[in-house]
Amino acid sequence: MKLAALLFVPIAAFAQEKSEMVGKVGTRSALLILHSAERADGSRQVAGEYIILATLARRYVEGERSPELGVTVLKEGSAPILFGRPASAELRGTWRDGIFRGTRFGPGGQRREDFEFSQEFPALDNYSATVRCEVKDGRHKSRLALSVEKGALKSLEWRSLDPDGEACSVTASEQQPMRGGLRFIAGACGVTLRDVGPFMALRADHCAAQCDMGTVFIDRRGHCELLP
Repeated sequence: MKLAALLFVPIAAFAQEKSEMVGKVGTRSALLILHSAERADGSRQVAGEYIILATLARRYVEGERSPELGVTVLKEGSAPILFGRPASAELRGTWRDGIFRGTRFGPGGQRREDFEFSQEFPALDNYSATVRCEVKDGRHKSRLALSVEKGALKSLEWRSLDPDGEACSVTASEQQPMRGGLRFIAGACGVTLRDVGPFMALRADHCAAQCDMGTVFIDRRGHCELLP
């Protein structure tokens, strides 16, 4: 995902901390990805997105988190650049001890629904699957061949084609221990597989020098959806 390039210009000069959480917004399962940077007063500037998993619709957020109590207010919008644009909603809550919970409000302050996210993902020690799929979203394309047996990687080959026609690939045969998921290593690139409820989410990190892979969501039948 191109989150860092799109969302974090104001905090790019500071060390960022990435947090991934799974949970629900109302009754809808969602995946939340936040990047934050600490300010001089101990508060944190926050930006990221959450993905409604039933439709893979993205909602972008930015705001701040207070020190100590973790009071967090995030402005929400449907476009990556939120600065200068009216919010479509606002998430208000507390983010402490790996839990972010609170209420989502409409632009007029009307209460819409409660939300809760946790950094604790299900363990995949016994996960086994063989997945082969080719998917595209617009001009982005991905081809994936993944084999895992009882939490151990057998093989991973992931090829991607971006809208500019640039092709790249990640091939992994090594694995690192990871709590709440599986982590595969391909040189400087790391690939994580996590259980996010209705899907398994396959994401690549630190692969910018190789390519922008996006995220592949794999359903329980082995079918794939691509989110660039």
